[in-house]
Amino acid sequence: MKILLPTSIALDDSRLPLGPDDVAARYDPTAPLPEEHVAAEVLVAWGNTDAQLADAAARMGSVRLVQSLAAGPDQIARAGFRDEAAVCSGVGLHDRTVTEHALALVLALVRSLPRLGEYQRERRWAAELTGPQELHPADRLTTLLGARVTIWGFGSIGATLAPLLTGLGAHVSGIARSTGERHGYPVVATEEKDELLARTDVLIMVLPSGEGTDGALDAAVLRTLPSTAYVVNVGRGTTVDEAALISALQDGVIGGAALDVTAREPLPAGDPLWDAPNLLLTPHTAGNRPVGAEELIGHNVEALRGGGELRNAM
Repeated sequence: MKILLPTSIALDDSRLPLGPDDVAARYDPTAPLPEEHVAAEVLVAWGNTDAQLADAAARMGSVRLVQSLAAGPDQIARAGFRDEAAVCSGVGLHDRTVTEHALALVLALVRSLPRLGEYQRERRWAAELTGPQELHPADRLTTLLGARVTIWGFGSIGATLAPLLTGLGAHVSGIARSTGERHGYPVVATEEKDELLARTDVLIMVLPSGEGTDGALDAAVLRTLPSTAYVVNVGRGTTVDEAALISALQDGVIGGAALDVTAREPLPAGDPLWDAPNLLLTPHTAGNRPVGAEELIGHNVEALRGGGELRNAM
């Protein structure tokens, strides 16, 4: 079996279940496959361009498994690989890194770090933030102690993030496809979210892109949140109505926001998001570092070889 590994990530061959007849070969995920690789049975994708994947899909007539290391399935689905090929995602590989970044963004907002950064550049000592302070002032959120945090899209990232928030004193709930319990936390169905949102201090979005989620954070949702609430998005940029968010920040409808993803990436220099007040932007840096890729690839190669159950099949 020939397994193609992208040069965009350092993968350890010794951790893959390679048999005597198996070959692991590297390929450039930004260039068309060399002719000697088109008969490969397994393609591992990470950092591939759309054009490269489309070319691979058109030429790889024997491919049996396309293993993406990305959590979302959208890019691979667009490429058009043959129906006989199993396609698996990298769900779970980014849970811990995205959790770190989401927590960093939440704490940055709650502890006023963007504003304090501006004061530092101005060489201004923020005397109003020193000395005796109320733990829970009426006009802003200043701590996660007792804060009501809602995770919208309560999957594996939510399951990793929620206990850390709980450890910092937050009360965590979620929004998912159906009401019930996820990983020990209460969740409500999407159509029942308004009551929960109305008492949410921090809304963390981890939604995938798709017909049912694009523009999910719209003007109506923003108006439902308390005026002191913060919004953090580490899911997909298309799930936010960016014009509505800018208006909400300008009008004080919410307290602030942090986005690691935007509808257009890279975000154009002239985009109005850059000038939105009380908005922290990071350039899609939350994940991008698959953790445990060899184990996932190895499991699915073995499953392919022996007819077992593939993990993260799409």
